Amino acid sequence: MQIADQSKRVVYLGTGRRKSSIARVRLIPGTGEFTVNGRPGNDYLQNNPTYLSLVRAPLETLGLESSYDIFVNATGGGLTGQADAIRLGVARALCELDGENRGPLKSEGYLTRDPRAKERRKYGLRKARKAPQYSKR
Repeated sequence: MQIADQSKRVVYLGTGRRKSSIARVRLIPGTGEFTVNGRPGNDYLQNNPTYLSLVRAPLETLGLESSYDIFVNATGGGLTGQADAIRLGVARALCELDGENRGPLKSEGYLTRDPRAKERRKYGLRKARKAPQYSKR
């Protein structure tokens, strides 16, 4: 979804989900600043190069690393799930930016939602599938 904020700048929105994490991403034309929940993205993701490269991958695929600021509101889950959710949100926002971006992002797999999530616990079991020890006598 494309909107214009108070200063008449165009804002591109994208939502990403992974496991129990949700990331609402805003892309704003700028200098490549990355902010998560009001903190610098590097601090929030603990300067982990894997997480940081995950988040920036869709922009690097299109060669737009320093063209857009990324503002994220992330909730739920852990850092791995949030990083994957942010990547999906950034990719979706880039599709809003230009329809031509969809092809390269899809071929790299950045628009695919990972459906894996924790299975619910069933009654009579200790976890989703772990049963109590069987006793014959």
